[in-house]
Amino acid sequence: MGSRFTFTVVAPDDSTGQRALRAGLSEVQRIDHLMSFWDSTSEVVRINRMAGVRPVAVSPETFDLINRTLRLSRLSDGAFDITFASADKLYKFDRQPHAGLPDSALVRASVRRIGWQKIKLDPAQHTMYLPEKGMRINLAGILQGYGIRRAKQVLEAKGIKGGLLNGSGDIYCWGRQADGSLWRVAIGDPDHPRSVAAWVDVTDVAVVTAGNYEQYFTVGSQVYGHIINPHTGYPSIGLRSVTIICPDVELADGLDEVVFVKGPTAGLAFINGLKNVDCALITDDNRTLVSKGMKLNYYRGSATTHP
Repeated sequence: MGSRFTFTVVAPDDSTGQRALRAGLSEVQRIDHLMSFWDSTSEVVRINRMAGVRPVAVSPETFDLINRTLRLSRLSDGAFDITFASADKLYKFDRQPHAGLPDSALVRASVRRIGWQKIKLDPAQHTMYLPEKGMRINLAGILQGYGIRRAKQVLEAKGIKGGLLNGSGDIYCWGRQADGSLWRVAIGDPDHPRSVAAWVDVTDVAVVTAGNYEQYFTVGSQVYGHIINPHTGYPSIGLRSVTIICPDVELADGLDEVVFVKGPTAGLAFINGLKNVDCALITDDNRTLVSKGMKLNYYRGSATTHP
């Protein structure tokens, strides 16, 4: 998945903990091999190779995850779309100043194959078909969350009663720390990526943060992060950081992209319309916006807005 995974578990002894950790990490590696955009033997790559040619039979696991992404696409009016990979690669997120954005005609042309509605799933045959040549899917927007959800199930089957699983900012924690305390999860400061702006003390919940301060380029004073709006083909703007808190780490992994694409106002309204989901947003002008039920602990004074 091109990501760093760090697992912490509370176990009765070292050997039990080590065996469980190895099993949990092996599960993530299995999922990566099965669904990676970059692994030449993965089911996702086979689907992409056969775009415009024929349907591809896939495992029930891959079929079900893709089907869930389509439900999220429908719920979000296409703000989440695994066919974003169909767009031509027009941007280089090299943290450098660029003279300008690509020509608008190129951008329009780059998104012509994007469209989650085009995906053809056959539940009876467990096949998936991309009907146009050049169409591609990439599950990167949700695969880390799915991997963590599956790893947690494996760890629980090994007798682990508590832990914190982190896949590059996609975090799920359950149970309690060894001293009985809740898990403390930090939210980074976009201006100082190695420092912390706020934190939450939680358990049995996912805390997923995405930001535009690691993969980006600039044009003038505007920062353009790596999350592309599938409707326009342009990088999403308006937000620097999105943190989602909800019980389902897979869903949270997809929702952070939805909010980035929708922007501060529409994104916050979208989250406020969901049950058992909260968010904290940091805007381009460094305002912190939180959903109706969100409670953060701040390391220093921050302007927080409840719409």
